[in-house]
Amino acid sequence: MEEAQTAEKTRSAHFEVSPKAVEAIKRQLAKRQTPDGSLRVGIRGGGCSGFSYVIEFHDGAPHDRDRVFDYVSSDGTAVRVLIDPKSLVYLNGSMLDWEQTLMKQGFKFSNPNEKASCGCGHSFTV
Repeated sequence: MEEAQTAEKTRSAHFEVSPKAVEAIKRQLAKRQTPDGSLRVGIRGGGCSGFSYVIEFHDGAPHDRDRVFDYVSSDGTAVRVLIDPKSLVYLNGSMLDWEQTLMKQGFKFSNPNEKASCGCGHSFTV
């Protein structure tokens, strides 16, 4: 029963990627010379608050249970983001953005499921 509920949640789940993040993903894939690669996002247990975000590149076909999200960059290039079903339960409704300031640059999650996060901004609780 619990597995069926999780499967239903991941089918109806959504995950957004901002236009700035799509462009950043496209640039990084081009830099790696893997334009057909994907960005894998997820969560893992750990960090100061219980969970931490994971962002890594994925070359090759998605895993069987991955949820695949396709986005289009400003020049029409397709960008693919992969999320495993367990991570998607916690990332449902989230947005991945690209932040660039004088002090730092990188991806930033806006996750409505976060109840609290640590001071470093890399871990959270739900």
